[in-house]
Amino acid sequence: MDTMQGKVKRQWELEGLDCANCARKIEDKVQKIEGVSSCSVNFVTKTMTMETAAGYEESAIVEAKKTVKALEPHVNVKEKTQGSRKLYNNSGHEHEHKHGDEHDHQAADGHKHDDADGHSHGHSHEHGEGDTRKILLRLGGGGILALAGIFLPVEGVVELLIFLAAYLIVGSEVVWQAVKNIIRGQVFDENFLMALATIGAFAIGEYPEGVAVMLFYQIGELFQGLAVNRSRRSITALMDIRPEFAYLKLGNDLKRVSPEEVAIGDLIVVKPGEKVPLDGTILEGSAMMDTSALTGESVPRSAGPGSTVLSGFINRNGVITMQVTQTFGESAVSKILELVQNASSNKAKTENFITKFARAYTPIVVITAVLLAVVPPLVISGATFSDWIYRALVFLVISCPCALVVSIPLGFFGGIGAASRSGILIKGSNYLEALNDVKVVVFDKTGTLTKGQFKVTGIYPSGGKSKDELLRIAAYAESHSNHPIAESIRTAYGEQISKEAISNYNEISGHGIEVSIEGKTVLAGNARLMEREGIAYEVPEQSGTVVHIAVDHQYGGHLVIADEVKEDSLQAIQTLKKLGIRKTVMLTGDASSVAEAVGKQLGVDEVHAELLPQHKVEAIEKLDREKSHREKIIFVGDGINDTPVLARADVGIAMGGLGSDAAIEAADIVIMTDEPSKIAVAIGISKRTRMIVWQNIIFALGVKAIFLILGAFGIATMWEAVFSDVGVTVLAVLNSIRALKVKDQG
Repeated sequence: MDTMQGKVKRQWELEGLDCANCARKIEDKVQKIEGVSSCSVNFVTKTMTMETAAGYEESAIVEAKKTVKALEPHVNVKEKTQGSRKLYNNSGHEHEHKHGDEHDHQAADGHKHDDADGHSHGHSHEHGEGDTRKILLRLGGGGILALAGIFLPVEGVVELLIFLAAYLIVGSEVVWQAVKNIIRGQVFDENFLMALATIGAFAIGEYPEGVAVMLFYQIGELFQGLAVNRSRRSITALMDIRPEFAYLKLGNDLKRVSPEEVAIGDLIVVKPGEKVPLDGTILEGSAMMDTSALTGESVPRSAGPGSTVLSGFINRNGVITMQVTQTFGESAVSKILELVQNASSNKAKTENFITKFARAYTPIVVITAVLLAVVPPLVISGATFSDWIYRALVFLVISCPCALVVSIPLGFFGGIGAASRSGILIKGSNYLEALNDVKVVVFDKTGTLTKGQFKVTGIYPSGGKSKDELLRIAAYAESHSNHPIAESIRTAYGEQISKEAISNYNEISGHGIEVSIEGKTVLAGNARLMEREGIAYEVPEQSGTVVHIAVDHQYGGHLVIADEVKEDSLQAIQTLKKLGIRKTVMLTGDASSVAEAVGKQLGVDEVHAELLPQHKVEAIEKLDREKSHREKIIFVGDGINDTPVLARADVGIAMGGLGSDAAIEAADIVIMTDEPSKIAVAIGISKRTRMIVWQNIIFALGVKAIFLILGAFGIATMWEAVFSDVGVTVLAVLNSIRALKVKDQG
């Protein structure tokens, strides 16, 4: 359970949630409950995320459960968060873990499907294998009866009874669901449309067609359910990175436990072929680590004593003993699962548009159908009611906006899944869609375009000090800082730092550090710090980041620290330009000389150096004013001081491997591999996903428009009507699965 600013966020598993339309209805209704500030239902992972205002937690939950039961009686609501433990299996479902057990319903392997209550519902888009068999038997029985009615020489009441029996075997469920929905005040859904159309066909004497249409509709629904299941499994298979167990080392014994039970500081053993269950540091042994599940890198990394390994890595060969540094809830794998599962709560504009469109579209079509049934027979001479009622019924069946409601969220989710397979975590389909309109990419320098692994390359003492003495003072001054530059100075010094010698530590943002060392006031920082304190300093000849040192207001010399450019930074900027990015910009707090040198090497269009964190925000705002309304800006950064800029840009991208937690939290997209070239890959995935989503929209609406016109003119029969509904949905869903398969852009 997350609590933030007086709001409480909880997640629920909706067991048996089997259609996208139902997910939309639940989301709409729960959002209107008093005290609920936001609600999103993820159809793919069957998760409802609800945020409530303080004081409303319990009442809102009771109301939400009632709402879900009223809308979808077969759906069971189960809380996903138990205490502080978030338990997911690979498909995002809560999963109570017993020692050494296996997954109960492994979605990725295709053996068992998700429909937890084990029976098919009125509009079941989701069928377990037992259900599929039952449905096929029922459809077969109904089909044989219908054929008997067509070919046996019967008429009148006997014929009606045979077809009625066939109809009830095939479609009673749909009719019953429609009746229940009408009682609950939900008239316009596909059950209602199908029941109305087929009962209408019986009313005007078209018995064979009434049964055949229901039969075809149910077969189509079965295919649609299988198609949705397949895409769900493809997506959840990507998420199959949750470790099942950990071998806890207790003295000389190993105990197999659930990853949640391991504490920070515990020792665990990982054998060849096993997933690393928690984040930690290797103490003994070495192995090749397959990191592809987290980073998308195909080449295994070697890891030995002292190496940091993350949960989700797969140990390829050696036996390693490691010390755990994060609890399971905070581990890399847990964060990734949470990010991807919550991604659908941030919906893209296209997705929201389709939801609104479906809400207005169905009632309009129903009113049009009523007018079509009633007006022509009264106005046109010779027109019969039965003919126009039939046309109106055809018109109704065609109108169902199922294809859009199901396939579009799946398309976006597929894109997000494909990105996560490439080591790019996108926190919502709105950010995935926004990448299409990016024209300006702004980079931080250190840790983003450069490795952020600094080395002291020059020590220039002044005022009679020795190199060793200057390095020692600098290391003591920087002993409390987490900045990479401070770390490089401490590494270069390489000796134990006595904490007792240090007092009055004060960090001056954007300037440096003021601290007392052994009773002397030491200043360590950039040239601005020296100017601010009125200390004359030497201008270095060597290019790099410069740390000036002053002791008791006397200049003591300077250190030069250099940083290497990442291997793929140049390729990243070139690929972005090929993808149509208009401008690349680099913002850095580093010295102008260093920034200009890196900018020139990489071919960046604009370089702004010596910026404080607030100046970076101002630079983004200036770029924002210069661009057109539709264009979007990306900011790519990695450090704590990048948090405000990440939040201010249209799309904030954080480097997740080395990046700070605050930056990862504030970003909209996280790159797990720390490779800037992945930005181009993300934009490529975004363009491809948008293309697939729009193909579905144009295809579905185009086919519907043609059939609506044909239906109104009496050319299309119910057979075509059902194809235009169910057939189009199946094809659109299968097209959405393509979003998962991504060609590398880099």
